[in-house]
Amino acid sequence: MIKIMGPLILAFLLVFLGTPFVKKLAYRVNALDKPEDRKVHTQMMPRLGGLAICLGFWVAVLLTQEMTREFYGLLAGGLLITLVGIVDDIKGVSPRQKLLVQVLAASLVILAGVRVDFVTHPFEQVIYLQYLSYPLTLLWIIGITNAVNLIDGLDGLAAGVSAIAAITLGVVAFLETSQEAAILAFILAASILGFLRYNFHPAQIFMGDTGSLFLGFNLSVIAIISLTKSATVISLLLPVVILGIPIADTLFAIVRRYYHGKPIFSADKEHLHHRLLKLGLTHQRTVLSMYAVSAVLGLSAVIMAVVTTAQGMLMMVALILGFSIIAEKLGLLRARQIYQQGQTKKPSHDIAK
Repeated sequence: MIKIMGPLILAFLLVFLGTPFVKKLAYRVNALDKPEDRKVHTQMMPRLGGLAICLGFWVAVLLTQEMTREFYGLLAGGLLITLVGIVDDIKGVSPRQKLLVQVLAASLVILAGVRVDFVTHPFEQVIYLQYLSYPLTLLWIIGITNAVNLIDGLDGLAAGVSAIAAITLGVVAFLETSQEAAILAFILAASILGFLRYNFHPAQIFMGDTGSLFLGFNLSVIAIISLTKSATVISLLLPVVILGIPIADTLFAIVRRYYHGKPIFSADKEHLHHRLLKLGLTHQRTVLSMYAVSAVLGLSAVIMAVVTTAQGMLMMVALILGFSIIAEKLGLLRARQIYQQGQTKKPSHDIAK
C-alpha cells in the first residue's frame, strides 16, 4: 500500500503546493488568457497552470518508479509537449507548428516501443498491424492529445474529466495485470487533483495548453502501455470508452463543421459544454454533469474489463446508441446561428477549441 500511496501523495502535494508559484510566474511572463466572445470568462486569467501538473508528475515518477524504456519515452515526449504548450500560453504557436511538435513527441514514444501492434475483431481473431502500427499509434496519440485540449473550455472541465479517465485507466490496468502502468495512471490522477483545487469554478488559474496537451498526450500513451497488451477486442476498445467525452466531442465537431462547409480546425461555441450552458445549466452544474458522464463511462469500462466479450460488445453498442441520442437531443450535429448567419470566427490556435 505504501508503494502505491507514497507516489500519489508526493505528486498531489507537489502540484498543490506548487500551483501558487506557477500562478505568480504566469503573471510575470504574461501568460494570460484574455476574455473574448468564444470564451466564458470575463477577466484576465493566468493560464500556465499545467506546468505545475507536469512538474509534479515528472518528479513523482522519476523518484518513485522503476524506469523502463517506455516510461522514458513518455517523459521525453511529454517534455516536448510541455515546451510547445508553454510557448503557446505565453505568445502563441501556429497550429502547424504545434502539430509538428506533437508528431515529434509521438515519434519518440513510438521509438521507445509504445505501439498498437495488433487489433482484434468481435470473433477474437488477432490481426497484426506490422508497419501500419506506426501511423495508427501516431494518429491515436495526436488525436487524443488534441481531443483533451478541445474540451478545455470551462473551469475544471478538462482537469476533472482527465482525472476520472486516469483513475479508470489505473483500475482497468490493475485488472489487466499491468501494475506499473496502473501506478503511472494514478500518479497522473493525483497530480491533476492537486491542481483542481485551484482550477474548479471559480478558477484561480487555467491549465492552458501546457496542461491540456500534456494531459491528452499522457492519457493516450498510458492507455497504449496499459490496455493494448491483451489480444482481446474489449481491451482495445476500453481506452475509447474511458476517453469517450473528448473523443465524442471531437468527432461531433469534425462532422458538424464538415457538413456545414466550415474548416474543421475553426473555433465555435457548439461543443457539448456550450450546449449544456445554453440549456440553462450553471457553469458548475455543466462541469459536474460532464464529470458524471465521465464516471459512468469509467464504470462501464471497468465492467467491460471483467465480463465476457459478448457482454462487453453489447455494452459498447449501448454506449454508442446512448451518445448518439444525447448528441441528437443537444443538437451537436445540427447548424446553429453561427452557421446559419454565415459568421466568420477568427481561428483558434487550438484544434477547434
